[in-house]
Amino acid sequence: MRLANKICIVTGAGSGIGRASALLFAAEGANVIAADLDEGAAADTVAQMQVEGVARRVDVADEAETRALAADAVERFGRIDVLFNNAGIAGVGDVEETSLELWERVMSVNARGVFLMCRAVVPQMIAQKSGSIVNMASAIVHTGLARRISYAASKGAVLAMTKSMQVDLAPHGVRVNALMPGTILTPFVEEYLAKSYADPEEGKRSIRARQLTGDLGMPEDIAYAALYLASDESKYMAGAGFVIDGGMTAGKS
Repeated sequence: MRLANKICIVTGAGSGIGRASALLFAAEGANVIAADLDEGAAADTVAQMQVEGVARRVDVADEAETRALAADAVERFGRIDVLFNNAGIAGVGDVEETSLELWERVMSVNARGVFLMCRAVVPQMIAQKSGSIVNMASAIVHTGLARRISYAASKGAVLAMTKSMQVDLAPHGVRVNALMPGTILTPFVEEYLAKSYADPEEGKRSIRARQLTGDLGMPEDIAYAALYLASDESKYMAGAGFVIDGGMTAGKS
């Protein structure tokens, strides 16, 4: 039980990487608060756990809701051991195609949301002198990707925040690290492929061509990396970006 008795908040837990991580955390002994903008999806995740969990609705871009989520965790369990900032959205478009509205929406969820969730839980982690924050960045920070300017900017901000927060929080026993996945076959990606390609399999072949492994990443691949960063096994990792991309960035270096 790698997370025995730890209190873990997972945002974006209603599907994809968030759901896979919430289920894995619970299987490893954690008390999981599965948070999602879609509370019904979060409840479905909790229903799949073999142990009791908590489903909560949260808009990570809303300060009041993030503070309420953290307060509820402390009221229920008395502490917060892990925050996995997984909630995020994608934005498709180059610098000309991307509207200011889309830019601000992507930055609001992906960057502001990480900031607000961290701001909500950090006082409790400082008080208990322990905690692990796992932020969702992306391998796109290192490689770039066509027509993803808003998404790339938001994930670059997440990685920069991770490193800066770690400097501030290290004296308090709180670790902050980031996950940097390549393309993962989540429901969102499957929907994107269905809308963008006459033959979605062509899209999958295009993604596979970017990976040295030749395989598509699955949500569980990232969930196991999140588990490592959440657990005490990674106690010597601090302010790091953990790349899990099937060799995509190695192939471009």
